[in-house]
Amino acid sequence: MVAKITNYEMASLGDSAIMVSLGTQVDEGTHQRVMMLSHYLEQHSFYGMIEYIPAYTSVTIVYEPLQVYMGMLQRAEADPEAGSELDLSPYEIVSKWLESVLQQVQHTAAAEPALVEIPVCYGGEFGPDLEFVAAQNGMSTTEVIQIHCSRDYLVYMLGFAPGFPYLGGMDKRISAPRKQTPRLVIPSGTVGIAGEQTGIYPISTPGGWQLIGRTPISLFLPDKNPPTLLKAGNRIRFYPISPIEYDQWSRI
Repeated sequence: MVAKITNYEMASLGDSAIMVSLGTQVDEGTHQRVMMLSHYLEQHSFYGMIEYIPAYTSVTIVYEPLQVYMGMLQRAEADPEAGSELDLSPYEIVSKWLESVLQQVQHTAAAEPALVEIPVCYGGEFGPDLEFVAAQNGMSTTEVIQIHCSRDYLVYMLGFAPGFPYLGGMDKRISAPRKQTPRLVIPSGTVGIAGEQTGIYPISTPGGWQLIGRTPISLFLPDKNPPTLLKAGNRIRFYPISPIEYDQWSRI
């Protein structure tokens, strides 16, 4: 099955990248279009493409301009009709290729997202702001944990830090404001809440989210390829573990 993507806009980002906007709303419909194009680029790159970067509503494609133009020269040598495009800029060459791709993207490329289960030790030294989040919403810490673990979250994109997942789907009942003064150091694996979002700090970094727990699972894997546990399109599910279980996980 093929699906034509018609709701899009393209814009150059400097002289070596192009951003394809696939919607204006952060929702699963736009996300599906982002994933459709991303999966296609994963399987079918063009000469000179360096990488693609999926985000909430767009995909940015980074390329090497000279290689893009050299690829056009090679096509012109093999097909005289392609020679008429030699006066195009690298941006125009890439945008023209993307326009043809967007007219006929394999819908089946957007496969069922993988589910990744994330163990979390909530509260105490692992989640010093859990009680604040509970009080903010007029509930017990147990209720906050139950609600936080009650649904699957969609990974819309990675950003801010290597492997940091921007998740959609958190229950508004446990939302909490960012801290007025960010912490200078947050341990890697810490799970936090900011507004109506939840996320996981993959490395030790400053941050202003309310910290409710910590996972012993490593999200940033610099020795692996790819170097991140999660990727856009995954779904994740949190489940609670005890401090003893956290220690056991950490020893693995």
